[in-house]
Amino acid sequence: MVTPQTILITGASRGIGLLAAKALAQRGHKVYASMRDITGRNRDAARDLEAWAREGGFKLEPLELDVTDQASVDRAIATIEAQGPLDVLVNNAGFMPVGLTEAFTLDQQQACFDVNMFGLARTSRAVLPHMRERGSGLLINLSSAAGRLTIPHFGVYCASKWAMEAYCEALHYELEPFGIDSVLIEPSGHGTDLVASSPAPADTAAVKAYGAFAGGRERLLGMFQDMFDQGDAMTDAGNVARKIVELVEMQGPRPIRTQVGQDMGVDAVNVATAPIQAGLVESLKPVYLPETVDA
Repeated sequence: MVTPQTILITGASRGIGLLAAKALAQRGHKVYASMRDITGRNRDAARDLEAWAREGGFKLEPLELDVTDQASVDRAIATIEAQGPLDVLVNNAGFMPVGLTEAFTLDQQQACFDVNMFGLARTSRAVLPHMRERGSGLLINLSSAAGRLTIPHFGVYCASKWAMEAYCEALHYELEPFGIDSVLIEPSGHGTDLVASSPAPADTAAVKAYGAFAGGRERLLGMFQDMFDQGDAMTDAGNVARKIVELVEMQGPRPIRTQVGQDMGVDAVNVATAPIQAGLVESLKPVYLPETVDA
């Protein structure tokens, strides 16, 4: 028996966010499928979602939310909380710059972090006061295999995902006494439009200085696209959406990290580091947790 929950998903106009929004709504949950520019470039996506929900009798509502705009985030959370408590936040919004790391300008790097890292921080900070007050809640944060491994030409993307991994894991420990869970999903390559929409580095002089090596961007993106075009079940983005549903409905302790798709060595990294991290946290609990909190 599924207990219906109220769920907000960021970046739900397409890809994994869209698939997860539909999958959760089909399970009987109330879903806010948020996206930027809901009356402009994402107008058709919002209308299609509304029509789909209406025809199926699902509780799904498109919602304007730009994770790079604090006022937009605050308005969205206030709108949801005015209609009832928000149980789950799925931090999915993100994009993937690919190319020579040196050749991405600082403005480009900041733009990536503003979505992948600081966007997640904005939404999390907006929902957590409400969740702490209620003593319950769940943050599901979409990371990547690139959040545990480093790939040439993915340096900026990897850096943003490594940063959000640390942030979300710290939240996992700090929110535990309040009955709130913060967990990570680490997909490998899946067939979304991340490859097609990948920004290239803007410093063309730096790109040129690398000579033939600069072509690694196109070769890597082509490799991933060829893999997706083959229709391998391991690269089906529906895998990630189903894992999100599983974590939302999971009873009992959730894993901090969940790898999805082709392993790429992520599980080995997680298995090797988990006891070291757990030992460190356990050793520090007497220091950072007050005596009045049952750790």
